[in-house]
Amino acid sequence: MGFKETYAQWLGEHLSNREGESERRLRDGHGHAEELFAEKVWWPAFGHWQHLHPEYEVTDFKDGYRYLDFAYLRAGLQLAIEIDGYGPHLRNISRIQFADQCRRQNDLILDGWKILRFTYDDVNDRPRYCQQTLQQFMGRWLGEERQVVQADYQEKEILRLFLRMGGPVTPGDISQSMGVGTKTAQKWLRQLTEKRWIQPASGSVRIRSYLLTGDARRLNL
Repeated sequence: MGFKETYAQWLGEHLSNREGESERRLRDGHGHAEELFAEKVWWPAFGHWQHLHPEYEVTDFKDGYRYLDFAYLRAGLQLAIEIDGYGPHLRNISRIQFADQCRRQNDLILDGWKILRFTYDDVNDRPRYCQQTLQQFMGRWLGEERQVVQADYQEKEILRLFLRMGGPVTPGDISQSMGVGTKTAQKWLRQLTEKRWIQPASGSVRIRSYLLTGDARRLNL
């Protein structure tokens, strides 16, 4: 399944487990910016929704309740992800509201949370930066196991590109599609060749393009 189907299923599962204010907040508070982050940043970076919670409820220092745009929860790790816009409501924020936002972040840190903040402009215009920031965070805090999962997903994304193009794929195609340099694209292609998922499109000494093998077409992509 693609983004739309899995996103709707994931959101529906969380709604079915909510009630009262928590349910209302998820229905009303999870809006355009949050969906854009899910579509342009999280899904391309990881390809699943495991351990990610939308509009996650936390207790503040006044024993009230606040909601994080997203919370990523694993054993020993609490990551708060916030999407910050720059609209009139932010430009006209009062000193009291500004102080409240700072205290909120401090409280989360004191409670053991890690925090990543992304601007709406970065999510919309520079999603690759946001993806790489999250991937680097996961690699640092979750270790080698998470890096292997990401590598597997990365390989699948390249193989999906082969399927979409339906013919020979060049390092330049990979570079443009994945937003990486040509040398990185060539390295990935060599790795896929070693796993026998792709092969040179011609027998020339200098390889210019590649094709999928039968083994790759049998993978669950």
